Amino acid sequence: MTVQLDRTLTYRLHQLHKLTDADSQSIYPERTGLSMSDGRCLTTVGTFEPLSVKELAEKANLNKGQASRAAQALVDQGLVLKADHPGDGRGVVLTLTAAGRKIFKRAMDMVSQRNEQIFGCLSDKEQAALSAMLDRLIAHARPR
Repeated sequence: MTVQLDRTLTYRLHQLHKLTDADSQSIYPERTGLSMSDGRCLTTVGTFEPLSVKELAEKANLNKGQASRAAQALVDQGLVLKADHPGDGRGVVLTLTAAGRKIFKRAMDMVSQRNEQIFGCLSDKEQAALSAMLDRLIAHARPR
């Protein structure tokens, strides 16, 4: 049996990702004054703070170099504070500054609105089922 590429889950997930990212590219700077990349890192720091650069990389799906550059860009903009890690003399801990918290709130409001625009065509029950299935797929795909 031949598989139709456009019916595979990976193809369709990638297509949805590209369609939604195209809109988000313009909305992030408009609503937050940040690039989509910086905005995503800011929301990751705000959601999971305090966290290390390594944890930022894991949570934001970046490599460590990308996470380090993104963190430094946010520090340079006065949105993130980088402090010495209390338990690791070589590590740092990232947290939002007061200015970062204001933009974090705007960014999360935008994320919530985008989520509703994208998934609003599904009922609450369908959204919950899709969410549970995505959690299972992500857990299954993670390295063990």
